[in-house]
Amino acid sequence: MRTPIARQRPTRQRSALLEALANCRDFVSAQDLHTRMTDDGTRIGLTTVYRALRDLEAAGEVDVAQAAAGERLYRWRPDTGHRHYLICRACGFSRPVDSEVVEEWAGQIAADSGFAGVEHVVELTGVCDGCQPAVD
Repeated sequence: MRTPIARQRPTRQRSALLEALANCRDFVSAQDLHTRMTDDGTRIGLTTVYRALRDLEAAGEVDVAQAAAGERLYRWRPDTGHRHYLICRACGFSRPVDSEVVEEWAGQIAADSGFAGVEHVVELTGVCDGCQPAVD
């Protein structure tokens, strides 16, 4: 696991949050992460979870997706860097997808426009194999 964000004071709660997030296989909301942590006996406030996730997002340590209801979902970013995911709308299962063409396209748009620091968000959602019978 990577070290906590340098500008933040390491605390017991922040370390526990980093560990809990790293142990989540799929995207998770701040509220769900808070519930998991408190169910495991960690004493942490929901505001602290939101603040830490916001800081991790700003530092590029997490990938962020938006649920259908508008809620932000978080996933620990692998050491390989920025990725795109296909996310099941029914259960939240996620899997990384090859997105080289998206990255090339974004780079070309930046170069053609003369913009610097171009960022992009690509969200792919669907219904996974396990949830398809329930949705049909």
